[in-house]
Amino acid sequence: MSTQDSDSIGIVSARRAHFDTPLSLKSGAVLDSYELVYETYGELNADRSNAVLICHALSGNHHVAGVYADNPKNTGWWNNMIGPGKPVDTRKFFVIGINNLGGCHGSTGPISINDKTGKRFGPDFPLVTTADWAKTYVRFADQFGIDCFAAVIGGSLGGMSAMQLALDAPERVRHAIVVAASARLTAQNIAFNDVARQAILTDPDFHDGDYYSHGTHPRRGLRLARMLGHITYLSDDSMASKFGRELRNGSLAFNYDVEFQIESYLHHQGDKFADLFDANTYLLMTKALDYFDPAQDYDGNLSAAFARAQADFLVLSFTSDWRFSPERSRDIVKALLDNKLNVSYAEIPSSYGHDSFLMQDDYYHQLIRAYMNNIAL
Repeated sequence: MSTQDSDSIGIVSARRAHFDTPLSLKSGAVLDSYELVYETYGELNADRSNAVLICHALSGNHHVAGVYADNPKNTGWWNNMIGPGKPVDTRKFFVIGINNLGGCHGSTGPISINDKTGKRFGPDFPLVTTADWAKTYVRFADQFGIDCFAAVIGGSLGGMSAMQLALDAPERVRHAIVVAASARLTAQNIAFNDVARQAILTDPDFHDGDYYSHGTHPRRGLRLARMLGHITYLSDDSMASKFGRELRNGSLAFNYDVEFQIESYLHHQGDKFADLFDANTYLLMTKALDYFDPAQDYDGNLSAAFARAQADFLVLSFTSDWRFSPERSRDIVKALLDNKLNVSYAEIPSSYGHDSFLMQDDYYHQLIRAYMNNIAL
């Protein structure tokens, strides 16, 4: 077990699921086969009724909780939420984390080898949507003999994925927990994503997405994309309290080098991300965000779109989240109530902006814990 805390999952390992049945994507493309990398925590009960699916956000992956034996510093991105005695209690639930199709952490995506060419897919990997991911979640559940998830949980893009599954396969989801998400992106959010993509697409090392064969990596573009994104994930108050106008070296240098601590922080985050993430995957994930709009096929009527849902919902938002504001969560709640579905909603005071859903916050965690404790198996 890990020595990080007494309720840690401890050592975990990733596994791989292979699917030979062709997958038809919303774009019209077809994948003849694909693989999903995943981790599980806890034990699946006898009637397979305690499975909880965790849907990751844009830059997330399957490593949701615990640590790796060969890298004990690599802690799962939602380790504060999942584990024995934690809000999503692995003594009760069998928790599954999946790296989405199109990802760059082991699941089939742009960096994978295309069997037809013997080379990496690169820019030839098709665009994927939350609807495509929902299909893969159902197929994954079928491999495990899971007829219905006890709960599907996600924050940000993960919350959109949770909603998509609850809409596309309503009989497979009993509870959906949607955190810091939206039923569709605002024009401002789409604009942010486009600027991030342009930073990558215009990087001289991008080579139209085929940078693998050129032995390059559009690091500068990916770095800038992450820096821009990170600004939108934080609130003005959280940046002010953490960094203010503090100078890195105590005095002005009168040049264009990094002078303020916030600049140093953003550069660090950008550098770290550019070393770990694939640019083509980043492009795919931001497009999946842009395309999510369940009301599109219902003349913009979100209530009509949610008429398909059967699950009970917990919807959570954060007061300082200006990227996916509480107003967007209230839109979801209204659509659910219009369909007389069971829905609980909380707007949580927080100064951390959109990143609040990843933070250790007692009130937030108590809400998740209370809801999960009331799920009957």
